[in-house]
Amino acid sequence: MATLLLTNGRVIDPSQNLDRVTNILLRDGKVAGIDVHDAGADEVIDCSGKIVSPGLFEMLLLLREPGRVVVERFASGTAAAINGGFTSVACIPNTEPPIDTQATVEFIQQQAARADNCHVFVVACVSKNREGKELAELGQLVNAGAVAFSDDGAPVYNAELMRRAFEYCLMWDKPILNHAEVRELTVGGVMHEGQVSMLLGLPGMPAAAEDVMVGRDIVLAESTGGRIHIMHVSTAGSIEIIKRAKKRGVRVTTEVCPHHFTLSDECLRSFDSNFKMSPPLRSQADVEACIAGLKDGTIEVICTDHAPHAAEKKMQELDLAPFGITGLETCLGLVVTYLVEPGHLDWPQVIEKMTTNPARILALRGKGTLAVGADADVTVIDPQARWTVTAEGMRSKSKNSPYIGHTLTGRATTVIVGGRVKLRLA
Repeated sequence: MATLLLTNGRVIDPSQNLDRVTNILLRDGKVAGIDVHDAGADEVIDCSGKIVSPGLFEMLLLLREPGRVVVERFASGTAAAINGGFTSVACIPNTEPPIDTQATVEFIQQQAARADNCHVFVVACVSKNREGKELAELGQLVNAGAVAFSDDGAPVYNAELMRRAFEYCLMWDKPILNHAEVRELTVGGVMHEGQVSMLLGLPGMPAAAEDVMVGRDIVLAESTGGRIHIMHVSTAGSIEIIKRAKKRGVRVTTEVCPHHFTLSDECLRSFDSNFKMSPPLRSQADVEACIAGLKDGTIEVICTDHAPHAAEKKMQELDLAPFGITGLETCLGLVVTYLVEPGHLDWPQVIEKMTTNPARILALRGKGTLAVGADADVTVIDPQARWTVTAEGMRSKSKNSPYIGHTLTGRATTVIVGGRVKLRLA
């Protein structure tokens, strides 16, 4: 394996409180040294004017395989991850069949190895077939390699089942990732319930549907001592509930997606289904609350909720079109454009929320850090790069993004996975 020396980059590693211009040596798939100047490396990569970060980590990803391979496969999904600067992803079990057996976990691992793009970690089902009726064989799934549990897209509805899941997960200290939604409140809804939905005559999905489920999950986590991770938070109410729970010492973490801090429900005035997602785009006040939650640390993770769909599905009427957008290849640019450039977050905060924190929440050693001995997963970022999002430039099989045509700042120019260069832009 080639020895790589990355020189003259601004190395930012929150796990070590490191932020300075220096060199990093990668050897045999590991970080071999920092502040190395003459190591006889096989290749020297000049990172002048760029940021050298631990490899970006995506916590919420729908790879659609097994099942809907027409819209995404492991090869295309992980290639999109690399194109977006991600060296590791955690795929959730919203698949057909769901990831609720050892065999399915092993299938995911085999397909990831065959694609040979980035690291893929498995989030397995909380309940069998994601039906919320019976717990999956959690112990067997952990033994197979599952790093967390979730029924994403099908919230764990049965409170007693959820309570028992927390208690079982304590044995392995694994988090449960839950999609916070009370379905009775959102039946038939296509967008956020508010003034815009009323003016457009579209059925709404109230913020209370998220807030109530967040509150329930936190109470159950607090009573059992379990770990709850609230997926793709989108409301000011939920963020406030989480903030208060953290002060009480509840083991709760959360994430936000770029579309929830860059877009509001006003976008649905266009009736473009690429603005239809779940949780839906909320009010401008909720957008500002998401940014505030990122700034004060309530929200620890930035994720993409990459949800590819076929073009013909998204071209249907708004009430028939599926929820979700692609996000792997636009995430970093949106973070820089909407959070760094306006001064909401600085680079160490961004890197922490996209590398160190996801790895910590999932308890993955060697990830989210550039410490000596860690895995040689590195993302080199040009913070000044200006680029336009195009469908042609995407590696994902699906192009259902509301950001096509947008010009963004900031892009990964070199991506290294396990010491091997997987992306190199001029």
